[in-house]
Amino acid sequence: MIDDTADAASPPGDEAPGIPAGLGRGSPVFLVGMMGAGKTTVGRLLAQGLHYTFIDADAELERRAGVRIATMFELEGEAGFRERELLLLDEMTLQTGIVLATGGGAVLRPENRTCLSTRGLVIFLDVAAPEILRRTQHDVNRPLLNSPDRRARIESLLEQRLPLYRATAHLRFRSPARNPRRLADTILAHPVMAPLLPPGGAEDPLAT
Repeated sequence: MIDDTADAASPPGDEAPGIPAGLGRGSPVFLVGMMGAGKTTVGRLLAQGLHYTFIDADAELERRAGVRIATMFELEGEAGFRERELLLLDEMTLQTGIVLATGGGAVLRPENRTCLSTRGLVIFLDVAAPEILRRTQHDVNRPLLNSPDRRARIESLLEQRLPLYRATAHLRFRSPARNPRRLADTILAHPVMAPLLPPGGAEDPLAT
């Protein structure tokens, strides 16, 4: 995995995957990272720049089930939700010309990690616990954050998931507190993205 941006995180471990061979126009892009990392916002901008279709995995799960994710957790538990997520990701990762924003816990299942890392380019949006807390503090639709001590819960989830994000992603970028457009522009300018760009280069998200 390649770390990028001036304030990138510490170097990845040896378990991180190498850049997949054969990337080209239409190869899908998958965003992983914690809730509140900006996957949806940045993903839409990347899709715009690449002339791809944007898909939010959690939103697609809700659309198909007809209920909110919080309701899925209430009725089926986390295990039931993860099974739905696994089936969706197996389907979505086979598509071309998409930017897919995955749920924060998508990397928990080894099957998902394999689908993501072998079927497209995986980008990890890395964000620190205090910033996650700030971004999610008013969000009541996060069943995994229903805890008297939300910060401690976020730190616990991050400790569990960080090694999995790092083991799945090919590129890793800090997700700053502001300016997701600049982050998207930085990602699009990365050399690894060059084969995916449309003729004439990416549409600049900063220009819109």
